[in-house]
Amino acid sequence: MRSVVLLGAPGSGKGTLATILKNSWNVPHISTGDMFREAVKANSPMGLKASEYMKAGLLVPDDITIGVVEERFSKPDVKKGFILDGFPRTIKQAQALDDILVKNDIKLSSVILLNIDEKLILKRITGRRTCTKCGSIYHIDNMPPKQTGICDKCSAELIQRRDDTESVVTERLIAYNNQTSPLVGFYKNKKILVQIDASNTPKEMIEQVEALNL
Repeated sequence: MRSVVLLGAPGSGKGTLATILKNSWNVPHISTGDMFREAVKANSPMGLKASEYMKAGLLVPDDITIGVVEERFSKPDVKKGFILDGFPRTIKQAQALDDILVKNDIKLSSVILLNIDEKLILKRITGRRTCTKCGSIYHIDNMPPKQTGICDKCSAELIQRRDDTESVVTERLIAYNNQTSPLVGFYKNKKILVQIDASNTPKEMIEQVEALNL
C-alpha cells in the first residue's frame, strides 16, 4: 500500500505530480482544498466551522484543519493508500496526522520532498496567465498563447492573478520556510523522507518516483 505525503514549496509541482500518481497508483489524491470543499458541501461539523473562516477570507485554524483531515481519513477509500498534498504544513499538524493514522490503523509509507530552487519557483508562478472567462492557464515562457494576452480557446483577456505576483509568491515562500521546512527534519528522523528534483519535467519527476520503488 502506498500512503504518501508530498512535501514542497508552492510552485514545486505537488499538484501535478499527485494527479499523475493518483491515476498510476489508483489511490485517492487528498488535497487540503478538496477536503475543505467536501466538508463544507457535506455540512459536516468541521466543515461548517471551516466555512465561517473561508467566507471571511481568513486562514482556517489548526484545530479545525486537523478535524477536517480526521473526518476525511475516516472514509474507507484511504485504506488502499493515498497521496496527501498540502497537509501537514507544521510540526503540530504532522503530529496530529500521526495520531489520525494510528487511530485508523494506517501506516505512512513515505514522504516525498520536491526539491527546487526558489528562483525557478518565482519564474514558474509569476509567468502564469489566467483567462478571465474560461479559466484556462498559460505561461509566458513555457506555454504562451498564440496572441499575447488573449486566450486561444475563447479570445478573452489573460491576466496575472494576484496570487501569482512576485510579492505574494515571496510571502508564501517565506511562510513555507518558516512553518513547513522544519517538517524535513521531522520526517528524516522517522526515516521515511525521500527526495526528488522538482526542477525537472513532470515525466522526469514521475520516473524519479517510480525509481524509488515505494
